[in-house]
Amino acid sequence: MGKSAKTSRKGKKAWRANIPTDDIDEYIEKSTKDALTGGSLTTLPSDSLFYVDKSTDVPAKKKIEKHREKVLHCESTLQKNPFVVAVPSSILNKSKKKRKVPKVVVENKDVSKDEKDNVSGMVDLWEAKDQDNVKPTKKAKPSIIPAVEIEAPGCSFNPSFEAHQDALASAVAVEMQKIYKNELGPQPVPLTVSSEVVDEESLYILGSDHEEDAMDEENLENSDTAADRFSKTKRVTRVELNRRIRRRERQKTEAEAKKIEKLSKEIDSLPDIMEEIAKDDEEKQKKHLRRAVAKEERRKLGPPRLGRNKFEPAPSQVLLSEEITGSLRKLKGCCTLTRDRFKSLEKRGLIVPGTKRKRK
Repeated sequence: MGKSAKTSRKGKKAWRANIPTDDIDEYIEKSTKDALTGGSLTTLPSDSLFYVDKSTDVPAKKKIEKHREKVLHCESTLQKNPFVVAVPSSILNKSKKKRKVPKVVVENKDVSKDEKDNVSGMVDLWEAKDQDNVKPTKKAKPSIIPAVEIEAPGCSFNPSFEAHQDALASAVAVEMQKIYKNELGPQPVPLTVSSEVVDEESLYILGSDHEEDAMDEENLENSDTAADRFSKTKRVTRVELNRRIRRRERQKTEAEAKKIEKLSKEIDSLPDIMEEIAKDDEEKQKKHLRRAVAKEERRKLGPPRLGRNKFEPAPSQVLLSEEITGSLRKLKGCCTLTRDRFKSLEKRGLIVPGTKRKRK
């Protein structure tokens, strides 16, 4: 390198300006760097800078075992998720409560891996178990109708005259109700409808009538459009606009006054409104009671609908006045016991009612 250029040294100011400060700058940079990195390495002891590595390498067996401990994604999907709650089912919960599962005591301590998996929640889907295949059954509600119904006293073999007449009247009323229902009921829809053939001339007349109606409608529409055009072209003056604005304001004030008057009337009629609400509540309660009573009566008369066929009650076994003999020996024999028991089962809803089958 060449020699540095000479500078003037006249006066103390020139001396101060030309003093070299490279070593000071290097020292400041070094001290700031040591302060940022945690101190200079020359001041630290050797124990903190160096250490002896005493750990040994992991054997290959441990590496293989760690690799086996990892659970694959396909296996993790089959495991139970503790954060997902199962959907509750009332029927299954009831069946689980009723069913008593016997406790199994494990004597052997050595449990295989398959058993551990089953305990953790893995279940074999193809394993046949009697308890899992059992479907929960719903218990039927007890019927209000008694098993053995006592007939009216008029149905006896030797009844009194009044009781016999009452039983006969009820039987006749039931039969007449069936007859009136068949006669006055809605008529069935006919399968075929009788109609006349239309000639070509009548078809032409009908078509011309339709065309005339269409022409009249078109003329009316054209006249309406012309009137609309004339009304659109009419000019509105300033006086008419002011009149319309005043009319709108008047209508607005009248509507507000009517609203205030209606509100004051409603406030004055509050006691009447309260009475009406109380009456409506009483009527609703009475209606609810009537419905409950009617429902109980319907349940007493017959069972709920179980199949496509309705339950038909058996006719009351009333003897005619000629058949009453007053003695069991002279009583006419009839096999109605099995039929009566069968109808009782149908009426209580234990058997689905069926239709009468004719013998071939």
